[in-house]
Amino acid sequence: MALKIAVIGGGPAGYPAAQTAARLGAEVTLIEQAQLGGVCLHCGCIPSKSLLDAAHRLDIARDISRFLEGDLTTLPAVSWKNIQKRQQTVTQKLATGVTALMKQAKVTVLQGTASFMDAHTLAVQTPEGAQTVAFDKAIIATGSQAFIPAPFDQLSGCLYDNSTIFQLPALPNKLVIVGGGAIGCEMATFMAALGVEVHLIEMQQRLLPAMDEGLARVATKSLQKRGVHILTGQAVTQARIEGKQAILTLSDGSTLTTPAVLAAIGRSCDLTALHPERAGLTWNRKGLQNVNPINLQVADHLYVAGDVTGLCLLAHAGTRQGIVAAQNACGQSAVYNNALIPNAVYTFPELACVGMSKAQAQAQGIAIKLHKSYLLANGRAQTMDETEGYVELISQADTGKLLGANLACAHASELLSALTVAVEAGLTISQLRQVVFPHPTLSEAIGEALAK
Repeated sequence: MALKIAVIGGGPAGYPAAQTAARLGAEVTLIEQAQLGGVCLHCGCIPSKSLLDAAHRLDIARDISRFLEGDLTTLPAVSWKNIQKRQQTVTQKLATGVTALMKQAKVTVLQGTASFMDAHTLAVQTPEGAQTVAFDKAIIATGSQAFIPAPFDQLSGCLYDNSTIFQLPALPNKLVIVGGGAIGCEMATFMAALGVEVHLIEMQQRLLPAMDEGLARVATKSLQKRGVHILTGQAVTQARIEGKQAILTLSDGSTLTTPAVLAAIGRSCDLTALHPERAGLTWNRKGLQNVNPINLQVADHLYVAGDVTGLCLLAHAGTRQGIVAAQNACGQSAVYNNALIPNAVYTFPELACVGMSKAQAQAQGIAIKLHKSYLLANGRAQTMDETEGYVELISQADTGKLLGANLACAHASELLSALTVAVEAGLTISQLRQVVFPHPTLSEAIGEALAK
């Protein structure tokens, strides 16, 4: 008899888990309360990258006059409606693809809200009524939502998060973004490109506090060049609505008045409706407790994947976790390594990193050597007028083993994959120096760094 597996959540962690378990012979039921694809597809990774692509194209259009004879001093007005329509079309196409994948894998999909009845039974409230799903094993992949602490809960009508910002009825003339992490920096890049006056507030002393300091400096310089007002070391202490404007008071006593505020402060898990305590599990806003970070097991027959693990709040990390959790639930022995998850931020230029950072190496007492090249010396970057940034490789001083990499350049997110493979394979700088990079390409910057 086939193993019965229930997957709770159909986002980038849940649906790959369901697909993997089905491929391994399990009878799989996938429960999703909203839409297959989750936050990533509908109000995260995909919509934001569609918008950022539009911003990049607008930058190119504004620069086109250099290649024309005659005067091209103005462009037609930016159509927010058309940008939104294109983003929605892309999202719908991909959502249709996820539905087709589940059908092809013979996964039973239930739209509804799941809650544990006991350790082996779920109650699912669907539009057609309540259903009961009995399972041998389950994978919890319920995701997360935007964290909206006080005082931002006072800004009804002016407050947006990563989900609702895409549904803005019209572009505001001014936007205050609270939170200088990946979401904040990407949305600041996009909105500034569309002519919105952007103020970006980060309570830490620099933007992107979770990334390498050098990458953060590149992002800061680029955003400032685009007219973004950056306030670091500041927090919003008070917030109120006056008329149709939000009034924010900062920790230094200054105030900002704006028609729109984007809260990009972090993520939060809410498992209240799931009732994991009925299955013997405990949780807080960061996710489930006592998760095994290697096999992603949280109880003998229960596994977790995605944001609810509390390990890494990135879609591709969730996908890997979902696959590993499904493999282990089906009796295989699979391993998840959080240290090998690559990270990318889609500002202009893009930022990307993988493996060990300089700070982590120093904290562990590992002697390192840095290998760095600048895009200013790269032929392909010069031909593209994209010479901002650098490639930095981190190797172990005595063995030459590649420990990590930091990239700030055009298409850094694409270039990172080769270095991710190298870090995971444990390759050395000497071995990587044997690689021939095609000319002229941005990837030659990696070769130039290796030569240092």
